Amino acid sequence: MIAGFADVTPLIAVLDYAGVAVFAATGALAAARAKQTIVTFVFFAAVTGVGGGTLRDLLIGAPVFWVHRSDYLGVCIVAAALVWLLQADRWRLRTLLWLDAAGMAAYAVIGAAKGAAYGVPPVAQVAMGVLTASFGGIIRDLLANEPSVLLSREIYVSAAALGAVVYVVGTQAGASTFVAGGAGVIACFGVRAAALGCGLTLPGYRDR
Repeated sequence: MIAGFADVTPLIAVLDYAGVAVFAATGALAAARAKQTIVTFVFFAAVTGVGGGTLRDLLIGAPVFWVHRSDYLGVCIVAAALVWLLQADRWRLRTLLWLDAAGMAAYAVIGAAKGAAYGVPPVAQVAMGVLTASFGGIIRDLLANEPSVLLSREIYVSAAALGAVVYVVGTQAGASTFVAGGAGVIACFGVRAAALGCGLTLPGYRDR
């Protein structure tokens, strides 16, 4: 992270940790559903929690955000331990999907903000938001042998893109990072929640 990135606004700092924690919890939940060991819980939590941000930082030439700091991996370990202690194998898949939606909303804004902090152009900022929000979940599903949401018609990546676009357009228009970030999170989570609650999907290729 560049100096002071997490301190751009209190909202960005909170979203940063919240995104890691929530995505880490979804990784641990996937391990719980597969009846894995605590070691696998922690591994899934860490890979899911930091996966998207790692890809983002590598692409924009930033120091990988968790390598020189222990707090992010600590958040992943705590999330995994809580899921283990709360006997999350009894939780329904729906819980994972709603947690994933919350983490995605936070990370869509964080990814775009990190891209902006490193001077990438607006369109690339949106791309960084999408990658940060979706890549950890993709890795989680592959490791857990779960059907990837990318191979369904669910509104997923498009929700992350909307959140990132709202943030980028807002900041480009002169809005504060607090206002733009809050609007981006609400837009992303709102669309994803509508998709989960109402079964909204995108049309497929050559649908009639």
